[in-house]
Amino acid sequence: MSEHRTVVELLARYGTTYAEEAGIALRDKPAPLYQLLVLTVLCSVRISAATATAAARELHAAGLRTPRRMAGADRRLLIAAFGRAHYVRYDESTATALRRGAELLLDRWHGDLRRLRDEAEGESERIGELLREFPRIGPVGSAIFRREAQAVWPSLRPFFDERTMTEARALGLPGGPAALAALVPPEDAARLAAALTRASLDHVDADGLGAAA
Repeated sequence: MSEHRTVVELLARYGTTYAEEAGIALRDKPAPLYQLLVLTVLCSVRISAATATAAARELHAAGLRTPRRMAGADRRLLIAAFGRAHYVRYDESTATALRRGAELLLDRWHGDLRRLRDEAEGESERIGELLREFPRIGPVGSAIFRREAQAVWPSLRPFFDERTMTEARALGLPGGPAALAALVPPEDAARLAAALTRASLDHVDADGLGAAA
């Protein structure tokens, strides 16, 4: 397939971002950015993305949509939400990480991740470093956040981590961030990154994607 056709198929089959799957209407506002941070924490353990996004939806339904609500929440509320999502192996440690992370965000950045971005002057690597100060978030988690947040933080674009670039090469697409980003409108970079991530997790190669077309 041509690069254009490959991208069209990728986005059609896998182009839902993880924020969308978790029910987050991502905008450059404090609450949805915090919800993305929560999703990042949930994804930063060896657990399926489907379980992590289900847990995020349960936390949102329980009213835990802001760092202030999370920091003040009864621990039992978090554990119950995790149970409904079958996010049980890491429920206790994740509850601790989320509450401590909410306290850090409130204390250092007044509950607003845009202040973290501004402290980093919008620079991707520095944003990644600051994100790793949150409990549970390491290099993989900071990449997850930036991959999704580029939808609303243009300074992050293009952001494709090594997994997405490896998958791009396997599908016959350019293996560099700038060349990959040039295949879609800027606002679709996050969707393309999510699609490549999902295709990688499904072990899809060029033949498999073409067969699905």
